[in-house]
Amino acid sequence: MIISPAMMKIFEECPQKYKYIYIDKINLPQNKYFYQKGKNIHAMANYYLKGFNIDKLEVLLSKDEKSIWTYLKNCNYFKYDCIGSEYQLSCKVDNKWIGGRLDAFVKNKEDYYILDYKTGSVPENAEYDYQTMVYLLCADAFLKKYHSLKFIYIDLKNKTEKIINFDEQLKQEYTEKIKNILSAINLMKISQNLLLKNNKCKCDYYCICDKN
Repeated sequence: MIISPAMMKIFEECPQKYKYIYIDKINLPQNKYFYQKGKNIHAMANYYLKGFNIDKLEVLLSKDEKSIWTYLKNCNYFKYDCIGSEYQLSCKVDNKWIGGRLDAFVKNKEDYYILDYKTGSVPENAEYDYQTMVYLLCADAFLKKYHSLKFIYIDLKNKTEKIINFDEQLKQEYTEKIKNILSAINLMKISQNLLLKNNKCKCDYYCICDKN
């Protein structure tokens, strides 16, 4: 099984919730309209980067979606060579597979860029977000040799960018942090702090939670 950034985040938030979703396989109904704008923008970017003609799709966008899409389409990174869109990468850390699907992976000469577009909010501590750590470690393992590797969060709501430059120090830090969360997931340890933090939890699994 490949452990994704989302799985790591959920485990850190609440191991009980992780158990319900990924071990017990209890899936609750989702509001399919909640993420529709993000899905539309990601679909447009995917088709565009793969070279498809999207003229007929663009006219179907709402005014807000069109504004967001125009900003994204015209960013410098979309002018670079595309390695892959909706691109799956994985690597091994401590004999466990980690990975996920990158929005886009592009290069400019020997510089490589992981792109992640957000119609919502960029993680508060983006440099140490699990998505950042996992994707950069996987890209590093995949590329082997490169001049530079960067993670670019493209904030489509505020039309700004958050750039994270990968280096050897971050690689060591990320590897250690990922090893720790993988070990905790493997042992399914629930610390007292987590229990205290989640005693008043009102997430979607509250009605079946063992702590209630």
